[in-house]
Amino acid sequence: MASHPSDHEPNRADLHKDPSRVSGMFDQVAAGYDRTNTVLSMGNDRFWRAATTRAVDPRRGQRILDLAAGTGASSVALAGRGAEVVAADFSPGMIAEGERRHGRSAPGGGIRNLSFVQADATALPFGDDEFDTVTMSFGLRNVNEPKQALRELLRVTKPGGRLVICEFSQPPSKVFNGLYRFYNDRVLPVVAKSVSSNAEAYDYLNESIRDWPDQRTLAAWIREAGWTDVAHRNLSLGIVALHRATKPRDAATKAADGAGKALA
Repeated sequence: MASHPSDHEPNRADLHKDPSRVSGMFDQVAAGYDRTNTVLSMGNDRFWRAATTRAVDPRRGQRILDLAAGTGASSVALAGRGAEVVAADFSPGMIAEGERRHGRSAPGGGIRNLSFVQADATALPFGDDEFDTVTMSFGLRNVNEPKQALRELLRVTKPGGRLVICEFSQPPSKVFNGLYRFYNDRVLPVVAKSVSSNAEAYDYLNESIRDWPDQRTLAAWIREAGWTDVAHRNLSLGIVALHRATKPRDAATKAADGAGKALA
């Protein structure tokens, strides 16, 4: 992986989503990431996480991949239901912070059914048909090839397994969308400067949300990747959308894998 800027030099990704810059940016905000998200979302991140956990419906005996897991806040909620959870993220800083908080060296021995893995969403380090459910919260829009990531998630999911994606979206109401854009453009940067160690990272956050496609477009991408039973519902008036899908039971995993590698 390409080297990252100094920890003392704010690293700001842009909409080209260069993997090394995106990873470096998240490395630098890892320690305060969860607290900053709670402040900037006015506490809604907890509601969105709970909705995602209910949609995943983790159960004992299942193996679940939580991709773009960050420091593991979403993974902890999933592991709390008894499933074996793999928390994967592209940022080594995020993984290190998650390990510190929840890994085996954490106070009390951490969470035994939760493990952390550094992973590239476009080339996952897992075999075919490994997971009962794959989930990704607020990470797909940071991937430089999101359609390839959706194909990789399909590859590693067992036939009949499920996909749950929670991602920022576009509020359908023009009036509310205008208010939302005002908050992101005018209020969020000011608040970010007071609570984040790298406020410029949240300029990128705003830009990536504004540039991200709407609910129907993302649903179309999921179908295009080979998923079936694709559906979504809006959370917080469409600020966020929760997408769900199923891997066909007769999915030709090897064919999908070959196509994915050709495009990687």
